Amino acid sequence: MKKIIKLICIVFLSLIFIQCLKSPSLVADYRWTEERAWQWHNENGWMVGTNFNPSTSINQLEFWQEDTYDPETIERELEWSAELGMNMHRVYLHNLLWDQDSIGFLERVDNYLNISESKDIKTLFVLLDDVWHPVPKLGKQPEPIPFVHNSGWVQAPGSEILGDSSRHDELKNYVKGVISHFADDKRVVGWDLYNEPDNVASSDPENLVNNINFRGLNRGPEVKEKHIYSLSLLKKTFMWAREVNPSQPLTVGLWKDSETWNDIDSLSAIDRFAISNSDVISFHAYGDLEETRKKIEDLEQFNRPLLCTEYLARGEQNTFQIMLPLFKEKEIAAVNWGFVAGKTNTAFPWSSWQVEFDSLPKIWHHDIYLPDKTPYDEKEIAFLKNILSN
Repeated sequence: MKKIIKLICIVFLSLIFIQCLKSPSLVADYRWTEERAWQWHNENGWMVGTNFNPSTSINQLEFWQEDTYDPETIERELEWSAELGMNMHRVYLHNLLWDQDSIGFLERVDNYLNISESKDIKTLFVLLDDVWHPVPKLGKQPEPIPFVHNSGWVQAPGSEILGDSSRHDELKNYVKGVISHFADDKRVVGWDLYNEPDNVASSDPENLVNNINFRGLNRGPEVKEKHIYSLSLLKKTFMWAREVNPSQPLTVGLWKDSETWNDIDSLSAIDRFAISNSDVISFHAYGDLEETRKKIEDLEQFNRPLLCTEYLARGEQNTFQIMLPLFKEKEIAAVNWGFVAGKTNTAFPWSSWQVEFDSLPKIWHHDIYLPDKTPYDEKEIAFLKNILSN
């Protein structure tokens, strides 16, 4: 009997060892089936909302840190979005918040979800982000640079960790901890694991952000050969998330302009990995109607639900009136950038990084309301209420 028990133990331990060897390379094996993805789509219906950041927060850190978390503003602004008929928002988190105070951070996230649920709004969380300032720091965040688009947004994890692959595992507890905590939470509709991997804050990593000093503010250097490190971290993040196996789908959006997205072999390694491992396919679309329609047609070949997780650039002929009818026709989740114009200054265009403004532009780039609820355009509000209620 002892020999049989010993043999069973050896076989059992051997199977565990083999599985541990296999698991890092089998990320795609745990991907949802097409049937499960479409079931999720049918259960949630057409989802429309915004990339939500309260007007009192300049970035993800100011949004969630204990001293600046602002439930009153959050509740007021979520109510305004619910009045329009929005039912899902995309919301950014940050690894430094977990490092600072994981318990308090999760409590604040839970509070946010309670508020959003009370407005019948579900949440798509974003865990990592390669966009904007490469050196995030906890504590008091900088004041906005007047009239400059998104002057205080920060990357997650930032260049110090991203550019050192030996430090990537420092993010494991954050990724697995957050997803595990909300893995079966009906208020959470999905996980956008990594926003715009390999986006850069400067075309030249030796220079400052966007090759300008933002009137004397040095934001720090970018990672050289960033695509290598971003792909490495992307693979690890998917693996950690799959180990949790949440009830919600995983996705990472395509964002780089390309002549075509329908030839997977022609895509970058990051885009190929994102498409091959996402349960539902997400993408960004800041171009005009025809460009966006082409992206959708390219992505439809993968036979999975589609989510446009960033759009709205009014000066680029990318407006609600132009885009939402297409998204509604195709049943594509539509999440525009910006809601209440505030510290992020995203009513100002990308060109404000180089061209000085002294007042709000005639055509707002993003955003819908001013903090007093004055809308950019009353006709736009009427359009939104109509299309989101029918």
